[in-house]
Amino acid sequence: MAIADNIRLFHELVPPTVEIVAVSKFHPSEMILEAYQAGQRVFGESRVQEFIEKEKILPKDIRWHFIGHLQTNKVKPIIGKTSLIESVDSQRLLNLINKESEIAGVRSDVLLQVHVAQEVAKFGFYPEELFDFLNTGVYKNLNSVRICGLMGMATNTDDETRVKKDFIHLHDIYKKIKENDAYDLPNFTRLSMGMSGDWQLAVAEGANIVRIGSAIFGDRTY
Repeated sequence: MAIADNIRLFHELVPPTVEIVAVSKFHPSEMILEAYQAGQRVFGESRVQEFIEKEKILPKDIRWHFIGHLQTNKVKPIIGKTSLIESVDSQRLLNLINKESEIAGVRSDVLLQVHVAQEVAKFGFYPEELFDFLNTGVYKNLNSVRICGLMGMATNTDDETRVKKDFIHLHDIYKKIKENDAYDLPNFTRLSMGMSGDWQLAVAEGANIVRIGSAIFGDRTY
């Protein structure tokens, strides 16, 4: 099935209240343009240099989400070019995004990445670490970032019960933060979870952003 057909199919399958991020990392600009011409406007990239090269040449109304692990020494080039940085996995990174955004005269929307999967290798705040950070309130002094919600990944397994538990856990964390007025996060409305193989489970458990790569573009060329 062609990319354009896949885009149309997902826009029929995914509820209109859920934003589809077409994960375009490792795919050439020509394939992104094909998806764009079929009506897709939100794309996800994970490598800074690749993202910068694509952003320069592709249509300016694309809303780019940065979804990969962001090293602190690579923050500056993406500031002002993203619609959403989904993968903020530490206080240090959040502080640096704020600093570079202030210098650039922009405000950056971000999601805090939470680690709920069983794999040790995945990035993100552990839940207790996230609540400890929020309870300090120090983020309230960061005037050039907006914390807009959470992002997370389920355990990489075929066990749907395990995946569902991870998504339920993420949604529970999201609700606890959103419903606690003391955190004072008025823009906290977005929960990004679910990919090509598990997006339906994620949507059923409260995701309002899903990140779809291979089901749209096919297998990646690394």
